[in-house]
Amino acid sequence: MSDPAMAAGMEADIRLRFFVAFALSTVIVILSPMGKMYSLVPLPVAVRSYLLLVLTTPVIFWCGWMFLSGAYNALRSRQLDMAVLIAVGVLAAYLASAYLTIVGSTDLFYEAAAMLVTFVLFGHWMEMKARRGTSDALQALFKLVPPTARVVRGGVESEVPTAQIVRGDILALRPGDRVPVDGEITTGKTAVDEALVTGESLPVEKKPGDAVVAGSINGAGSVRFEATGVGADTALSRIAKLVETAQNSKAPGQRLADKAAAYLVVLAVSVGIITFVAWRFGAGASFLTSLTFAISALVIACPDALGLATPTAVAVGTGLSAKHNILIKDAATLEGAARISAVALDKTGTLTEGKPRITDIVTATGITEDEALRLLAAVERGSSHPLAVAILSEAKTRNLHTPEAIEFENVSGHGLKAMVENKRVLVGNVRLLTDEQIDTTPIRESLDHLTRAGRTVILLAVDSKAVAVIGVSDPVKPSAKRAVAELRSMGIQTALISGDNKTVAEVVGKEVGVDVVFAEVLPEHKAEYVKRLQSEGKFVAMVGDGVNDAPALAQADIGIAIGAGTDVAIEAAKIVLMKSDPLDIVNAIILSKATVRKMKQNLVWASVYNVLAIPVAAGVFYNSLGWSLRPEVSALLMSASSIIVATNAVMLRRSEKEMLV
Repeated sequence: MSDPAMAAGMEADIRLRFFVAFALSTVIVILSPMGKMYSLVPLPVAVRSYLLLVLTTPVIFWCGWMFLSGAYNALRSRQLDMAVLIAVGVLAAYLASAYLTIVGSTDLFYEAAAMLVTFVLFGHWMEMKARRGTSDALQALFKLVPPTARVVRGGVESEVPTAQIVRGDILALRPGDRVPVDGEITTGKTAVDEALVTGESLPVEKKPGDAVVAGSINGAGSVRFEATGVGADTALSRIAKLVETAQNSKAPGQRLADKAAAYLVVLAVSVGIITFVAWRFGAGASFLTSLTFAISALVIACPDALGLATPTAVAVGTGLSAKHNILIKDAATLEGAARISAVALDKTGTLTEGKPRITDIVTATGITEDEALRLLAAVERGSSHPLAVAILSEAKTRNLHTPEAIEFENVSGHGLKAMVENKRVLVGNVRLLTDEQIDTTPIRESLDHLTRAGRTVILLAVDSKAVAVIGVSDPVKPSAKRAVAELRSMGIQTALISGDNKTVAEVVGKEVGVDVVFAEVLPEHKAEYVKRLQSEGKFVAMVGDGVNDAPALAQADIGIAIGAGTDVAIEAAKIVLMKSDPLDIVNAIILSKATVRKMKQNLVWASVYNVLAIPVAAGVFYNSLGWSLRPEVSALLMSASSIIVATNAVMLRRSEKEMLV
């Protein structure tokens, strides 16, 4: 990530240049005819003209150097951009005034050049303030990472700088310590406050094998953990990098404005030349009058506001989303989320808690509940699937000894096979047993009963005989129903895509209120259902948290990963919801719509403003209505447009009031 001190230094530099330009421009305006106060400073005309030249020169070549150098680099690369436009306007007013000073004319445009630089600097300073302000929350996280940590090396615990920790180091955490790097608990138990990173308000219980995140706060337990992510590999660094990338990326609207800049340079120069020629040779006006109208038209034709229209909105929008634990990976996604017309939702971990618990264990004759659970746990041991976690948790609660499983085989979307104590054990759904030609009659009645009750069912077969059915319940997240209702109120279709059986999926779908349910979908087929929605002309967002959701996330127009999910899902997604709250799907869309609204307002203002102002500045209405704009007034109005655009983007922060909590 870029150095925050460097960004602050750049902002301070622009701020200094602005204040110097503002101070000098104030004096320039007072000394110029525009100020109407030049009589307060009794100076000979020639002295006044050369004094204005001296005062304006540092404004142009020091305060405005970033625009001149930017224009030079753009021209070297054979590009015409906003910097070229600004440089053309500034240099035209400055060089014309310098020429008029040398030939002894008193009608000068120094104030136009100085004011143009001053107010464009102010607009860019406001943009930088918007970018910095939106990243403050992320920078605060880094400040909370402790500068030192307790590392155990050679059995000796010592305190070392956090920057010297390497992957594989064993670190000790005492009660109240902040976690210095990402890691995995090796010994001990504790509860960790991860609110700053994930938004989870309650401390999370941690035991050996569980992950801890840099920046979180250890509770009352003393633990040791192995460093798995240090430096740029920590979750905090990745989050900050995502936000920085998003803020520096360009939305489609901005890319269009950048392409238009090349034509606008030609337009601005053409407007200036045509205006001069029309007045000088068409209307027979004097050289000075023709030049005045030409400079006015050229200055006001520089649409710097167009260059600020979307970057400021993107900076504020991505920063606001990060503040609310919604990570949007790029500006195109921020803009595109406003177009979402259908949301496909995974069930487990997305709409439900993802923490299922066993509610029923029904066995056939000849096997006890504990024996069935013991075999189940043996096969599921080592798996991180939520259902496996529920089984292992129940076995632990009952203090059951879990035997070793060998010849392990995963049947994707169906279940698992293994040998346990010389018995062939199958754990999975009905389809797994059917494919293995195992008769489910002994457990059919219990299977049907639990299915009708909306339970997720796990079947156990031993040596080709169905011996048990386990009912598992995964509670729906408290905010899921409201999130779906809000999406529907926005005119967005909702669909549930689940690998669970039809009855269970429909029970959950009905409870939360989705429009359509796709059940018994194999992991590799989830993307096909996303395609089906896209084929109906929908702009589809897919929300999921597991490895099996990654293809569907990639297929969707916008993939949204629940933050508690896997790294694979997060990598495939374009938006990451760190709090794992379904309401943040709605919040992401609200922020996107608000940002796009500001982008459109800014682009329309910047475009229409220039279209209307150019004819006035060029003197089109001078003979008929007496309307005209001096170059300095044109500079003021053009710069005012930039300030309005930057201020309007910053007002995007008010959209926080629309977000759901």
